[in-house]
Amino acid sequence: MKKKIFSTLVYLMMFVVIYGAVNWYRAPTLPNTANLTYANEHNQLIDVIAVSHQQPILVYFWGTWCSICSLTSPNIQALHADGQPVVSVAVKSDSTEALGRYMTMHGYDFIAINDLGGEIFHAWQGKVTPSFVILKDGKIHQSFTGIAPLWSLKLRLWAASLV
Repeated sequence: MKKKIFSTLVYLMMFVVIYGAVNWYRAPTLPNTANLTYANEHNQLIDVIAVSHQQPILVYFWGTWCSICSLTSPNIQALHADGQPVVSVAVKSDSTEALGRYMTMHGYDFIAINDLGGEIFHAWQGKVTPSFVILKDGKIHQSFTGIAPLWSLKLRLWAASLV
């Protein structure tokens, strides 16, 4: 019995270390520019650095073509509906009109920046979608990739607000 518990703990620790290393490698990083102002689908400018000085902001990299994003985007909508600052970057997701139709069809009204050619995602050194970055005071508080349950996103934003 002790041997089984010990081996389970060893496997769990190995999983945590490997998962953490892979997530660290794949997570986006802050671009080397002082200006991170983007135009949303309505040509309104959003300065994510300025917002991050008021409260933590979640930057969500996703795509209309991404099957995992179809699981995480409803959580982003729920955060937005709760009043959390969220800026999404739709990576290589067709024209602005097609992106607007996709968002309307799915009931999304969070801010969406159309990164048609993937330049914004590339500047953030993103590797996979979905990817998430929480900015606080102009700096990355956390960055992570993959499926993110709503409770996890809320917890991460709450923790960023404490710092």
